[in-house]
Amino acid sequence: MSATPAGGVARRPPGRPGPPEAPEAPEAPEQRRILAVLVASQLVSGAGLTAGIVVGALLAEQMLGSTGLAGIPTALFTGGSMLGALVVGRLCQRRGRRPGLGAGYAIGALGSVGVVAAVALDQVALLLPSLLVYGAGTATNLLARYAGADLAAPHRRARALSRVLLAATLGAVAGPNLVPLTGDIASAWGIPPLAGPFLLAALGYTVAAVLLTALLRPDPLHLARARLPVSETDTPADADAGGGSGSDSGDAAGPARKAADRPRGPGVTTGLWIMLLGQLPKVALMTMTPVHLAANGHGTGTIGLVVSLHIAAMFLPSPLTGLLTDRLGALPVAAASGVLLCAAALLAATAPGGSVPLIAVALTLAGIAWNLGLVSGTAVITAALPPGRGANTQGLADVGLAVAGSTGALLSGPAVTAGGYATLALACALTALLVTPLALRAARARA
Repeated sequence: MSATPAGGVARRPPGRPGPPEAPEAPEAPEQRRILAVLVASQLVSGAGLTAGIVVGALLAEQMLGSTGLAGIPTALFTGGSMLGALVVGRLCQRRGRRPGLGAGYAIGALGSVGVVAAVALDQVALLLPSLLVYGAGTATNLLARYAGADLAAPHRRARALSRVLLAATLGAVAGPNLVPLTGDIASAWGIPPLAGPFLLAALGYTVAAVLLTALLRPDPLHLARARLPVSETDTPADADAGGGSGSDSGDAAGPARKAADRPRGPGVTTGLWIMLLGQLPKVALMTMTPVHLAANGHGTGTIGLVVSLHIAAMFLPSPLTGLLTDRLGALPVAAASGVLLCAAALLAATAPGGSVPLIAVALTLAGIAWNLGLVSGTAVITAALPPGRGANTQGLADVGLAVAGSTGALLSGPAVTAGGYATLALACALTALLVTPLALRAARARA
């Protein structure tokens, strides 16, 4: 028996000899350099990833004057990440990873500056659209994982994309713990302290945009297209367009290219649902936890620590998750993610409001579960797409991811207002548990 790309098992009829095992594909020589550039950009951009998470709900509560509206910032920058994923995915497909990812980070930096200006001027009318634009940086952070897999050998794809995810950890973990420091810097400049994390986000996204634009050469998506056999690149002209200048001329190659960019098999839908059913409850729980802790008398330092642990758990397990996904298959890992996220939400629901340790453990487990679901879901999607032809579909998948996050954020405030934090956490537990039967059913269908 041999493992299928989506994590299932292919069975041969009894008595029929199977084909000889194919040798493992060699790693592209450029992969090491490309991963190094992606890792460097993720290290600095990770700080921007957490700004809205840490203080977004607190900003809304302060500027809008209502706990019920505290989920609006998270919904906005998650909605912005939806639009960002669509735009960046399309740019990557047409122009390559370098201009697509570079533009995404630049837009995120612009949104961060807009949030700082809105807070300084106390202008809600500027805050809301700026949070939307800021979300493009979040989308780019996540879309960068696909670039790590463009040139990876099939048996190492999950580990390659996990490495890119891991790189965001340093900035993402440091960001929440720098809330007091960035708040002091903002105060020294005459800006309200809650704007401080967005100053850090503007800097991180700007540096990431410069790094990628200057150093991501050769472009991994162009190179992946150029290395496809002629039968898979449709026409010689199409192959040249994909591997050369990155102009739009290749996209006018006709129906053959459009057919090549369509997803192969049902894996895309399965992978998308795995990610969606992990994203929605995780974002809802994460959005209202800072508000819950603040309502129980805890300060921004404590809140920042809890969020740091959550963010670390979202990214630090990536190498192990990638290894497990490559070795065991994506679907078993996805099934485990649903069980773990359900357990995390149940712990949050039963933890006393003043118990920072229990809330911290619950958020840490939720982060690990999210990592399992994101890596395994991404692996299912990547395996189902033609090499070098999936950037549009990858962007659309992350649009769905952003929609799920935005929905969770929007529903979290009213849920807490109506029934309390425990009610929200119980609803998150039930939603997360849906991942497990979905993944197990898909595994049985592919067996």
